[in-house]
Amino acid sequence: MDVAGLLLELYGRIPPLAKDAVDGVPVDRLTETPRDGTNPIGWLVWHLARVQDHHIAEILDADQIWAGGHWASRFGLDPDPANIGYGHTPADVREVRAESGDALLDYLAAVDERTRAMLSDLTTTDLDRIVDRRWDPPVTLGVRLVSIADDSLQHAGQAAYLRGLLDL
Repeated sequence: MDVAGLLLELYGRIPPLAKDAVDGVPVDRLTETPRDGTNPIGWLVWHLARVQDHHIAEILDADQIWAGGHWASRFGLDPDPANIGYGHTPADVREVRAESGDALLDYLAAVDERTRAMLSDLTTTDLDRIVDRRWDPPVTLGVRLVSIADDSLQHAGQAAYLRGLLDL
């Protein structure tokens, strides 16, 4: 298996996990938490899609999918490309209100489509390219792609766990 195939397999696991967490959950329960200060299913899936969109757009030196079209309005938010969930207060978390589970999954599908298109052309050599010099050592494409997948899979797992915890 080549590197593109390996990464496509890894990233291909994210949307089905998110779908399992969201599918069939009533919209009012997407914002439900087991206690104050925790993140709801809707926020977790929105956040994993936002982080992937943000980071892949940066890698491609392109606009985020979020910033164009109708995505932000489907979540009751402004199309602020900096709003990806990092540093959100409990009040900020409550502001993320998907109009439906489909809004979450549709946005993730759009992000996934662009991610998979980028991944399909990758070679081993590409993984060594520096994509972020703000860190010491600078971050390579390979490390960034592992980080994005890790973050996405963790949040999808948290959303699935929360679905079970809330008996949805």
